Amino acid sequence: MILPLNLIIAVTSATSQGGLIKPLGHHQLLLVLLELALLLLIARGLGEFMRRIKLPPVVGELLAGVLLGPSVFGWLLPNIQEHIFPHNQAQSDLLSVVSWLGVLFLLIVTGLETDLNLIVSKGKTALLISLGGIIFPFATGLGLGWFLPDNFLANSNERLIFSLFIATAMSISAVPVIAKVLMDLNLIRRDIGQITLAAGMTDDTIGWILLSVVSGLASSGKFDIQTALRSVGGAVLFLGLAFTIGRSLMALVFRWVDDYIGGATANLSALLVLSFGAAALTHSLGIEAALGAFVAGILAGQSPRFSREAGITLELITSGFLAPIFFATAGLRVNLLDIFKPETFFIGLLVLAIACFGKFTGAYIGSRVGGLSHWEGIAMGSGMNARGAMEIIVATIGVSLGVLNPPMYSIIVMVAIVTSLMAPPLLRWSLSHVSMSEAEAQRLKREEQASQSFIKRVQRVLLPTQGGENVKLAAQLVTDIAHQIPLELTVLYAEGNNKKSKVKLPASVARSTIAEITSSMNLSSQSSWESKIESGRNKADVILKEANKGYDLIVMGAIERQDANNRVRLNLQFDRVVREANCATMIVKSNLSNTQTPSSNLYKISHILVPTTGTNYSRHAVEVASTIAAETKAIVTLVNVINRTQQEYSLFEEQTTHSAVEIAKQILHSSAEIGSSLGAKVETVILEGIVELEILQYARNSDIDLIILGSIARTVSGRVFFGHRSNAILTKAQCPVAVITLPNDLGTL
Repeated sequence: MILPLNLIIAVTSATSQGGLIKPLGHHQLLLVLLELALLLLIARGLGEFMRRIKLPPVVGELLAGVLLGPSVFGWLLPNIQEHIFPHNQAQSDLLSVVSWLGVLFLLIVTGLETDLNLIVSKGKTALLISLGGIIFPFATGLGLGWFLPDNFLANSNERLIFSLFIATAMSISAVPVIAKVLMDLNLIRRDIGQITLAAGMTDDTIGWILLSVVSGLASSGKFDIQTALRSVGGAVLFLGLAFTIGRSLMALVFRWVDDYIGGATANLSALLVLSFGAAALTHSLGIEAALGAFVAGILAGQSPRFSREAGITLELITSGFLAPIFFATAGLRVNLLDIFKPETFFIGLLVLAIACFGKFTGAYIGSRVGGLSHWEGIAMGSGMNARGAMEIIVATIGVSLGVLNPPMYSIIVMVAIVTSLMAPPLLRWSLSHVSMSEAEAQRLKREEQASQSFIKRVQRVLLPTQGGENVKLAAQLVTDIAHQIPLELTVLYAEGNNKKSKVKLPASVARSTIAEITSSMNLSSQSSWESKIESGRNKADVILKEANKGYDLIVMGAIERQDANNRVRLNLQFDRVVREANCATMIVKSNLSNTQTPSSNLYKISHILVPTTGTNYSRHAVEVASTIAAETKAIVTLVNVINRTQQEYSLFEEQTTHSAVEIAKQILHSSAEIGSSLGAKVETVILEGIVELEILQYARNSDIDLIILGSIARTVSGRVFFGHRSNAILTKAQCPVAVITLPNDLGTL
């Protein structure tokens, strides 16, 4: 295709006048792609090798850069190394952009994994360890920076700023390295593991504030009270706004994205927009962009609507691509030939010794003051001494600000590598001397139960309503649960656009129906609710569309009829919700007349019956019942019915009957432990006979106020069928019944 001459002249003229920016050159693009491919290949390969030999992968990723830099590749094949990694500012800047993305992504992920509740729960001890682990190395680092020879300073006229930067670098710990070692040793949930993590997180948070202040001073090029106060004030102002207005704003954004867009992709995009915005804000305030990304990650991790899937995706992108590129790029700047020069080598050993001494001593003293034992103090010092990724970030920032020259940068990277290598064996050795207390063993057992709990994973509940006694009772049960577990409750009035019906209900009907349900709800301060009026082709479509926005449980008041065989059938549209929902459902049937319901609209629950067979869905019913009982102070009776026909008795000996009773006792004991762990008072009963008849008779004789069943929502002739026993109890019970179902469950009640 031949372009017209006037168009060529216009383009040439625009280019010459700066009106058109040239695209990236062919050779520049080729080099950056080749650089990324080489760095990622070697970094991931060495990282995996380090993982196999039980060392932090970050060490291998750093060594990848060293191998591809002037130390090895440049020494063996200088011409080829110079061609692929040219000393060209424009080309280097292209790689630096990807590297900085790695820094920001790494800090967002670190923020997501920072548990503020853990820091608060271990407050005093963690703070003492953290303060000791910052004050001592900061003081020793400040002294070190003050007395280092001038040739290790980028600018000998800014020694105070250089000393402050070295002091900050000495104060940083690497939470990811510490966490990885604790996970490898299966100690992450131990008391010592929790305190180590809490102290490390506190250490990093204070460290990033220090780094931001020092970076602000470095950017100004001078140290004076006004500049220092401006940097400190900027950091304090940002943190104050972030953890007040920012927290609410973050939660609001994720709620909006979840409600109106949905999905992990939208969640991830929102996180990155907010994180880059926060990083830009802190950078514009004269403090480090890294602090903005780190805080944004913390706030996102606390948001109840932030998608765990989005967090995992971000972590995969970071650990699989951006972080290895960043670490390898950091290693490119290290020249081992310079480090092994006598003076640099001696100074490097001195810096390493002072770094280890300051951090270990500070963390140990903080641990002892905080009440930990000698060996626990040694473990703290060993763990907090690991610098890893965080120190590399500090070193990179130091180079970008012109504070560190190449020899000093290489020394700090060397300190990060060596301390990361030291941490795993020292932690293994010291923690092997720390014994577990009885209280800690009990806590770990409770946490293990909680990790497998259905009810503990429930955060968002959808309550569709068309009014009526069934949904009133459903709302009461949800309220009881919400007092024990923080919930986000959505009360939904679904309208179907039925073309056959020319009568459209006024909006006031929907509002009054919602008000009828919500007026008696009194949620705890940790729970919240909202109401929605939505319309669609039919009510089931509306409910399912809303349910697909990430709800954990749908609670519905039963709208049922009985078929010709006296089986309970749900209303066709609610029937479809149970069949197609991708989350758990709870169907509530009150079985109460108006005279049985008090004027206060609250039904008194003093005794709950839960049939259990030890299956998953039976355990879920036990958990729901126990959570309600913990709030209402009701007694939970767990019942297991041994169902034996005459033929079974003739085929088996008495020993078999005895075995069945023993199995029933084991099932009830296991279920009772679950109930007790959730704060309920639990009793157990073994019955013999026909299951549904025994349960109904026991419920009548024992004045049961509520029966909670775990069941499967089978599809029979295109309709939901809970099973003969569950349907019999739903039909014949003289008290309220709730049925818990899960998608794709197997087994029978």
